Amino acid sequence: MEKRNKIIYWIATGLLSGLMLMSASLYFTKYEVVSGMFTFLGFPTFVIYPLAIAKILGLVAIWSNKSKLLKEWAYAGFFFDFVLALGAHLVAADGQFGMAATALVLLIVSRIYNSKIFGK
Repeated sequence: MEKRNKIIYWIATGLLSGLMLMSASLYFTKYEVVSGMFTFLGFPTFVIYPLAIAKILGLVAIWSNKSKLLKEWAYAGFFFDFVLALGAHLVAADGQFGMAATALVLLIVSRIYNSKIFGK
């Protein structure tokens, strides 16, 4: 059971990390495209770079296991980011909600199995 929990945790956390790194890299390399999407969804564009940095720092907090409190804040920050993204895409009816929904599921699975492996 323990081995299965670890496999599920590492797969979910790895996939989540890949999505976040891809997202953050797009924020830095394709600013005009991301800026257009943010404007379309009604979000301010000045948060693009800080959000990219926050995503990277959140991943560092999750992977480092140095501070449980910091790790919980990272999970919470990602949760709010994904819920807001999912809601914005659903309200805009642009059909682009799949990645936000996938990220939210991966985040929840990662968080649940983080508790099982590393304790509360």
